[in-house]
Amino acid sequence: MMKKVSIIIPAHNEEKRIKKTLEEYIIYFKNLKKKKILDFEIIVVLNACSDNTLLITKKFKKKFKEIKILDFEIGGKGFAIIKGFKDALKRKNNLIGFVDADMATPPEAFYDLVKNINNYDGVIANRWDKRSIIKTPQTTLRKIMSRVFNFLVKWVLFLNYSDTQCGAKIFKKKALGKIIVNLSITKWAFDIDLLYNLEKKGFKIKEIPTIWEDKIESKLNLTKVPLQMFLGLIRLRLVNSPFSFIVRIYNKLPEKIKVHNI
Repeated sequence: MMKKVSIIIPAHNEEKRIKKTLEEYIIYFKNLKKKKILDFEIIVVLNACSDNTLLITKKFKKKFKEIKILDFEIGGKGFAIIKGFKDALKRKNNLIGFVDADMATPPEAFYDLVKNINNYDGVIANRWDKRSIIKTPQTTLRKIMSRVFNFLVKWVLFLNYSDTQCGAKIFKKKALGKIIVNLSITKWAFDIDLLYNLEKKGFKIKEIPTIWEDKIESKLNLTKVPLQMFLGLIRLRLVNSPFSFIVRIYNKLPEKIKVHNI
C-alpha cells in the first residue's frame, strides 16, 4: 500500500503566489501518485486573508480532489499550521508536513524530506548545510538575524539544529499525535515550539540539505518579527521551567498592554 502525505500550506494574503505553488506541487505529486510511489493531499490553511487567496484556491479544489481548504478569520503562521495538523491527524495518512506558500521550497525538495524519513520521526530542511542549493540567497541583514536567532535557540533551549526556521518540515503521524496538544505558540516562533516538544518526547529529527530560494516579496517584517520570535523563545523557556506562572499571569493581561501577541 502506498504511503500518503498531507502537505499543509499556510496562506495569508497569497493571491500573487499561491497559484504557482499549487500548480507546481500538484503536477509533481500527481506524477508520484500515478507511478504508485506516494499518495498525497494538500491542505491550504487560509488565515486572516483579505485578498483573493480563497477564490484562487477554490478554483483548484474544483479541479483536483487532493486539495482541501481550511479558512480562518484570525491569523498567524503557527496558528494555521497547528489547525492544519489537527485536521490532518483525522485523515488517512502516514506523514504530515508543511511548506511555505511562496515556493521558496520546490516540490522536489519537499519530496526529499519524504524520502529521508524512514528511520526518523521527522525530517527538516537545512538551508545552512553546505550541500544545499540556494538559488537566491537571503540579504545580509536576514542572514545575520537568522544566525543570531539560531544561537539563541541553542543557548536558551539546547536545541542542536542548524536551521529551525526553514518552512519545509515533515513528520510521522504518530509523532505529531503525541505532541499536538502541547503546541501553543501561534506566531513566528512556532517551529521552535514544535521541535522542542518533539525532542522532549524523545523523537528523532533529521536535518537534510535542501533547495531553497529567498523570495523578495517575503512577508517577514524585520522591525516586528525578530522581537516576536525572541519573546516567543523566552515564553517557551518559561513555560517549561519553575517560572511558568509568569506566562499564566502575562496571558491574563489586557491585550493593549501586552508587548506582543504570541
